[in-house]
Amino acid sequence: MFQFNSVGLLALIAITMCWSFAVVLYRTGLPGGVARMLSLLLVVEGGTLISTGYIDLFLTESGRASAGFPVWRQFEFFVHTLGDCAMLALYPPFLATALQTRLTRPFGRRNVQIIVTVIAAALFLAVYLTPLWFGATLLYLLLSLLFGFALVASIHAWHMQTGAARARARSFALAFGVRDVCWGFVYGGAIVMIQMGQYEVVDGDASSPIYIVYALGTLLAIPLIAYGILRTQLFDIDLRIRWTIRQSTVAAAFVAVFYLVTEGADRVLADELGNWIGLLASAMLVFFLAPLQNFAERVATVAMPNTRNTPEYAAFRKLQVYEAALEDAVPGGISEKERALLNHLRDSLGISDADAQAVERDLLERQTAGS
Repeated sequence: MFQFNSVGLLALIAITMCWSFAVVLYRTGLPGGVARMLSLLLVVEGGTLISTGYIDLFLTESGRASAGFPVWRQFEFFVHTLGDCAMLALYPPFLATALQTRLTRPFGRRNVQIIVTVIAAALFLAVYLTPLWFGATLLYLLLSLLFGFALVASIHAWHMQTGAARARARSFALAFGVRDVCWGFVYGGAIVMIQMGQYEVVDGDASSPIYIVYALGTLLAIPLIAYGILRTQLFDIDLRIRWTIRQSTVAAAFVAVFYLVTEGADRVLADELGNWIGLLASAMLVFFLAPLQNFAERVATVAMPNTRNTPEYAAFRKLQVYEAALEDAVPGGISEKERALLNHLRDSLGISDADAQAVERDLLERQTAGS
């Protein structure tokens, strides 16, 4: 009744990552902040993805022929449609809060959010009350346009913002760009299938590119989103990654040279000399340790440019962390609870009152100039 399916497993991994990351964001984010909004969005994204039909890929033909399978497929379609409509309602306000540019700012207004929510609810009813070629096509078309708009808006924010906002916009452009392109392709393909009369809730063909692209959109986006957020929440994440790259390069060089020398000795020289050649290889590696470390440093510099383990860089990253927290709180006004959290963050990072006030003034001036 059940079978293994690699594409289904890929989707389950993506969904697990999506929901796990949503829990972390919810527990660490401020109410009404970007992290909490992204958490809710990821819950919806995971539900939309899992209800596409990936679970059905684990069923054999006998499982699909069972009496309860049609009811299960209808339930999947209901959840998937609900997720699509929720995505349509939640994604624009998230973009407005996360990017804060003139392209996305209108979606931060309460009246606009109500209108978008009403449209999403009307589309949910349209999918069930109108022919598939009308209701579903309209819903998928708006979702495709939304994903395209999100990509354009994040790239626009990347070029228009400065400071920590620019770094976050760049991370979002890369991370959400992957998801938006993949999901936009899938929904665009669904529209074509509907118009050609070939659309089904579950295609059933595990080799279909839509199955793979849909799952990869989330699977690739989650680590990129996590790294983008960590860069603004944990000031030394760049240094840790850089250190890992550097140490991994040195270790890889050790293993490669040692293997080549010892294997060559084993094949070319007599058995009794093989162990001595191994010791000689180790001595050579120790002798050339400094050049290897210099090479590893160059590799790390290429992978993580503009990252240095210096007091100046650490201070700069701490200010970026504090600025990112301010950006989440400033748009709706800083409440007493948020001010207390900001003060605690400032003290934990070792930022002076003067520097913190300067960062806040600069942020307010930029937002006033951009409005």
